[in-house]
Amino acid sequence: MKFVLCLAALAAFYCSVDSKESPPKVQVYSFKPGEFGKENQLICHVSDFHPPDLSIQLLKDGEEIPNAKQSDLAFKDNWHFHLTKTVPFTPKDGENYGCRVTHGMTVKNYAWEPNM
Repeated sequence: MKFVLCLAALAAFYCSVDSKESPPKVQVYSFKPGEFGKENQLICHVSDFHPPDLSIQLLKDGEEIPNAKQSDLAFKDNWHFHLTKTVPFTPKDGENYGCRVTHGMTVKNYAWEPNM
């Protein structure tokens, strides 16, 4: 019963919060400087979005990379959310990496720039 009351209170609070939609800010980068043939971590960090209905796909040549890990959804005091997804990768010349972010009905692709 306490869980139901807590859930109802959370839902009421969430609905009372200014639910103005905010598009996500997206950063695509690697843990180490990009270097072809060297193991690295591809990271897509998405922040300052509302509502929280968002998904991230990490991509290699337009196809989703399997076994990616995602952080828990977190938020700031203003109810703007942030989420991060990572996956190990070894970039090769000629391959394209990035992430696809779906927020509500909006889908956008973001490219990783190796800065080599």
